[in-house]
Amino acid sequence: MNKQRLHEIFRSLYKTHGPQHWWPARDRFEVMVGAVLTQNTAWVNVERAIEALERAGALDPHAILDLSDARLARLIRPSGYFNVKAARLKSLCRWYVAKGGWQKLRHWPTGRLREALLSVHGIGPETADDIILYAFERPVFVVDAYTRRLLGRLGHTRAQAPYDDLRTAIETALGPDTTLYNEYHALIVTHAKHVCRPKPLCGQCELKRGCAFQKGKGSSDF
Repeated sequence: MNKQRLHEIFRSLYKTHGPQHWWPARDRFEVMVGAVLTQNTAWVNVERAIEALERAGALDPHAILDLSDARLARLIRPSGYFNVKAARLKSLCRWYVAKGGWQKLRHWPTGRLREALLSVHGIGPETADDIILYAFERPVFVVDAYTRRLLGRLGHTRAQAPYDDLRTAIETALGPDTTLYNEYHALIVTHAKHVCRPKPLCGQCELKRGCAFQKGKGSSDF
């Protein structure tokens, strides 16, 4: 993957959208909760669910585990798939508490931390990497549907490659940089939501000059 091209994309996105200040949360555990709740829903719905947990005094791993499954599901209902997410959230909390919470886990090597998260029920690569990047502040690039859409339209021939293949290719090109990964992923999400939509607004896009999709081509600048 072309390092120079990736940096050009980042600079264009940053010029267009400015700093994103992600992840929008008050503490690290809230980031973890948000990473589970944001699966298959808009962030505004996650915010409503988190606010409900906070009002109930349940924005804490022990408090969540003390809730009945039904009560937890009702609290996080705004996030959608609430029964499934309640089970996933409890699994994450059980793991988190059993491993000693932040005080212990913050010392784990990134590879061990990622492998352990992936063993938790309902935690896939994207959710695990959200947690690792935004809560633990480790240099792991988050690949999501927005990343694949943007890179695919820009002409990257491996945009639909297996998750870890694409993640590793991006990380290798950019080098380990937590701050860059944080901002880059946030900018991709913002751009994909507001400009590079399913039906793109190409006339408003800073990247259109080098965009294979806009030119009607399948070639790659990567």
